[in-house]
Amino acid sequence: MREYRYWMYLFLLLLAFGGCEKKDFTKEIAKMHWDRDMCERCKMAISERKFAVQAVDDKNRVYKFDDIGCYFLWHKLEHPEINITKIWITDVKSGKWIDAKKARFVPGYISPMGYGYGAVLPQEAPKNSLSFEEVQKEVEKIGR
Repeated sequence: MREYRYWMYLFLLLLAFGGCEKKDFTKEIAKMHWDRDMCERCKMAISERKFAVQAVDDKNRVYKFDDIGCYFLWHKLEHPEINITKIWITDVKSGKWIDAKKARFVPGYISPMGYGYGAVLPQEAPKNSLSFEEVQKEVEKIGR
């Protein structure tokens, strides 16, 4: 009977500490609460499911944005000290999350804050699409 009790306590202890595992959001996208989560920069509710952005820093804090332009300006002008390790953006066609640094950006969309870029997978990108770095430079020129 003692041996049974020992194993039971050990199991409960492992179960308790197993629940304290630190989540690594660089491997998964944080849950969005559409129409309730607020953009870090403009403080508008994030409701457009095809332009949303999530940035994850080196401490696994998640920052959410309603437009890629808000992310670029927030990071450059307001929080350049934050070390962003992963950026997710929703595909403008499907609404699925994709790696923003690998995505291609198509100009001409009506985005929530008017920066006008929609993200697509590289294999679906038209010829006039831009890279992550090119869009960043264009947004920083606008600088609102």
